[in-house]
Amino acid sequence: MNILLIDCSPRPNSHSRKLSAAIIARLLAVDPAAHVTRRDLGREPIPHAETSYATAISSPGELAAWQSDSAVRLSEQLIQEVEAADVLVIGTPMNNFTVPSVLKAWIDQVLRMGRTIGAAATGEKIGLLQDKPVYIGIASGGIFTGDHAKQPDFLIPYLTAAFGCVGVTSLQFFPLQATAFLDEEQLNADREALISTMDTTNIGRTMLGAAQ
Repeated sequence: MNILLIDCSPRPNSHSRKLSAAIIARLLAVDPAAHVTRRDLGREPIPHAETSYATAISSPGELAAWQSDSAVRLSEQLIQEVEAADVLVIGTPMNNFTVPSVLKAWIDQVLRMGRTIGAAATGEKIGLLQDKPVYIGIASGGIFTGDHAKQPDFLIPYLTAAFGCVGVTSLQFFPLQATAFLDEEQLNADREALISTMDTTNIGRTMLGAAQ
């Protein structure tokens, strides 16, 4: 099993990193021989879309002309990392109701018309990537989901739509909430409770489909 791990927090000991590490540990318990590739957006953020990349993706003709440009090569590298993975794991904080800008920059490079997104005759978008399990750990200082939510949630709907438009729909979200208010003992307990809900039944089927 090939796992692509994406961490988004700039803090080395953040709650979202602990959550993604716990998800990885659970996956390694399923497959001890799994290989983990790490893309650390928090410590080594990728550049936001540059002028050349924006120009390149504006039309098929422009993309052909800019194919060797470094900005397009970065997009291709990131897409190939996703394609090579059997499973994606994302650890991210919730920043101002949604994803941090480093994760948005990654998404803007991976979601590309003609490469990861196609179009039907009706104009509807068609995902061109193979579906695979995506485990997304979210750390939030406040409470954004459930009966006691105190703030809106634009993160889960956004990631669901973004991954869905490239064909990846098997997403599981693990929200670790109220990190600004709970002590470490309670947060550890909440994290363990979230990990206990992980569904790994799709992993074997995904790897079998990729082999075929």
